Amino acid sequence: MKKYLSLIALAGMIFSCETKSPEIDYTQLSDAERLEVAKEIAQSTIMVDGHVDLPYRMKVGGFTLQREILDVSVRTPDGNFDYPRSKEGGLDAPFMSIYIPAGNQAMPGASKALADSLILMTERLAATFPDKFAMAYSPAEIEANFAKGLISLPMGMENGAGIEDDLANVEYFQKRGIRYITLTHGKDNLIGDASYDTTGTHGGLSEFGEKVVAEMNRVGIMVDLSHVSDNTFRDALAITKVPVIASHSSVRKFTPGFERNMSDELIQAMAKNGGVMMINFGGSFIDSAYAAGSAKVREHLVNYMAENNLSRSDSAFRAYAEAYAAANNPFPTVQRVADHIDHVVNLVGIDYVGFGSDFDGVGDSLPTGLKDVSMFPNLIAELLKRGYSKEDIEKICYKNVFRVWKAVEDYAAQQGG
Repeated sequence: MKKYLSLIALAGMIFSCETKSPEIDYTQLSDAERLEVAKEIAQSTIMVDGHVDLPYRMKVGGFTLQREILDVSVRTPDGNFDYPRSKEGGLDAPFMSIYIPAGNQAMPGASKALADSLILMTERLAATFPDKFAMAYSPAEIEANFAKGLISLPMGMENGAGIEDDLANVEYFQKRGIRYITLTHGKDNLIGDASYDTTGTHGGLSEFGEKVVAEMNRVGIMVDLSHVSDNTFRDALAITKVPVIASHSSVRKFTPGFERNMSDELIQAMAKNGGVMMINFGGSFIDSAYAAGSAKVREHLVNYMAENNLSRSDSAFRAYAEAYAAANNPFPTVQRVADHIDHVVNLVGIDYVGFGSDFDGVGDSLPTGLKDVSMFPNLIAELLKRGYSKEDIEKICYKNVFRVWKAVEDYAAQQGG
């Protein structure tokens, strides 16, 4: 059930409730008051996250089609996502990542088989807990599920290797419910070159990749340009007939030399295309200092273990490691994520940015204040503190990505896709 914003007490502190203009200057509230407003906004607004790695987390945890699924209908002791925490944070539509490791590319058929398995696992999650989760294949279905209080599970395939070498598999996966495809992952594939690879196999998109992008347009699958090389990015933008997304990428300005993130040139090109960039929360994505800081902590702890003849499982080591990590915290904060959003907004405007956390996909690297899905209000509160309006927040939470998604749907409908 929707919860509506009730801010009369706060509004009276600053503005008259009778005006139709914004009732509150959020920047003038205390941090505690602003967080309460953020929580209410999170609950009353549809929130989409472009990338959550729950399906692969289930696979790594030993869950298969032959075993019971991971019960995320209750609070789980590990991971970043489950139903109670998602409800607390106001997250309504986490895109379930159907993740295909690049290693599968060496085995013909393995990528498609894994994709099919993870799709079935996601569908089983919704079928097992129908009072909590529901599949969603369009913005309209997310809106309907939101009205019922259900968490939607749209799906995106991370790594176009799942298509194998058969263009017909693009339409196959559209019918299986995939609504975006990340063209590459850790290594170059048949579609194009990846940002983490230095081989430059195709110099960008391959000829097959050009056909894949056109076919994705035709059948109504969003083109996701996270993970691709700069050349692949440019080639895809030159071919696509509709806006694209970057489901979980951050700003390269804060991580110089990290091609996995997006340069200002690419951000501007994506905005010109009408696309949306969904900010990744992982420590190495949002602050180049994180990698150096975390490496220093790890080195110290390894030396401490050796010097004291301890192992990672020893309670004495775990207690020391927790205290040392806390005292030498290498993690960025929620403010750094807001810096990335600020950069995109200042560069191209509010209409081209969203959330793409990479929860359950970046390990223990998440910022202080954004450790799991329950903490989205902390980020919203920070944006309010910086002068973002409720309407701005709604665009970031869902309106921007819905605009792209609907444009992709409309184009496919025109093509008969």
